[in-house]
Amino acid sequence: MSHAPESESPAAATPYDELGGEAMVRAFCARFYALMDSLPGAQACRAVHPPSLERAEQRLYEYLTGWLGGPPLYTSQYGHPRLRMRHMGASIGQAEIEGWLLCFHAAWAEFVPPSPLSTAIVERVEALAWHMANRN
Repeated sequence: MSHAPESESPAAATPYDELGGEAMVRAFCARFYALMDSLPGAQACRAVHPPSLERAEQRLYEYLTGWLGGPPLYTSQYGHPRLRMRHMGASIGQAEIEGWLLCFHAAWAEFVPPSPLSTAIVERVEALAWHMANRN
């Protein structure tokens, strides 16, 4: 007869957990879109969004939650992210990407202290942002 161990190893912490979980991701997304509405360098990026950023903020929250290792909120509702395909309706070039990254970096710096984990995440986000380009 087999017995379960009395104490199981705790699951490894995910980046989502290490960065502060739901509270951090929600606050980051809110700040990200507040910056998009206010930073002059984000005007091109802001222009490809609808007047209300509420839906975009919620979707970013859902996507980042799962992407960072938290609950799969985005994929459970919408399936595979297919981010490039989902953004094809928006004209995305250098100015839009730079504006998006400006907001990302500013908000990220407010909520995430420098660390190897933070650096790795930022590098992946930057690569993904540039992958979204669909015009020169």
